[in-house]
Amino acid sequence: MKSDRLLSILLLLQTRGRVSAPELADRLEVSVRTIYRDVEALSGAGIPVYAERGRTGGIQLLDGFRTDVTGLTADESRALFVLAAQGAHQALGLDTALGQALRKVMAALPAPHRPAAEATSRRILVDATRWRGEAADPADLGTLQDAVFTDRRLRLSYRHSGAAEPRTYTVDPYGLVAKAGVWYLVADRRGTPRLFRADRVHQATVLPDAVHRRPGVELADVWEVLRREVEERRGSLEVTARVRRDRLGLFLRLNAPWLTGRPAEEDTDGDWITVRLAYEVLGEVRQLLQFGDRVEVLEPAEVREELARAARAVAELYGGGVSPASARGLRR
Repeated sequence: MKSDRLLSILLLLQTRGRVSAPELADRLEVSVRTIYRDVEALSGAGIPVYAERGRTGGIQLLDGFRTDVTGLTADESRALFVLAAQGAHQALGLDTALGQALRKVMAALPAPHRPAAEATSRRILVDATRWRGEAADPADLGTLQDAVFTDRRLRLSYRHSGAAEPRTYTVDPYGLVAKAGVWYLVADRRGTPRLFRADRVHQATVLPDAVHRRPGVELADVWEVLRREVEERRGSLEVTARVRRDRLGLFLRLNAPWLTGRPAEEDTDGDWITVRLAYEVLGEVRQLLQFGDRVEVLEPAEVREELARAARAVAELYGGGVSPASARGLRR
């Protein structure tokens, strides 16, 4: 697939300008020696590409050289038009621009691929939001975008979950990430990677100072570190429970944030399946009561006692029939 690799190198250089041979090798999953051989092949084909060695060197095209590449395959055409269904561009104010860009690409596609590309945009819909997901306040991404695209520092007034008042931070942004319908700002604070939900930013100010990012670190690198930290974070309160088989699927979906793993085959005991969860605080376990007698906590004892207290409180609330306040409302 050397021709595809040569085309990829050409497009990367045309988009990025100067790129080091190790970076090209890493992106294309080949050796640095192969990259230099590919550069020689491009040069031999009349492409004005050259390499400069040294710490600040790299591979680049002659200034002003551009090429129009329209030889997309059928699968590449379909993949491109799925972008129209993803929705992230709307939050960034780019929905109109994306539509115009895709129309221009459609006109440039090889004629045999146009019907498939058009059908993809009508037959594939990607909705990134979760069912009954958390209702979040709409995020104002304008200022955050300005800082990201102009490489400036940001001063944030940010409210953490559960906090009464916002706190102020000065951060160095890497970029914005949309995950399951929620936008996040990925940034360094004093050289340490941090994650900020865009809808919790009360106020953002772009500072005149240039951003200070760690050398060689890209948005995808920082996001991977932060994503793993969130996914591997476990609560200190470990709970073992059993679930009726007819409620297992629903239980696993609704309790995904607290599960420490999928139930194994040996965890089956007749109609009951054993599951293991982890919570940050004791009060969180009360959400298990929504499953009634279809879920039983086995241990620890303090969680069983907490659920028993909650169940007694509910029984007392409803055990006496209609409350006086409700009765007054009914008489009216």
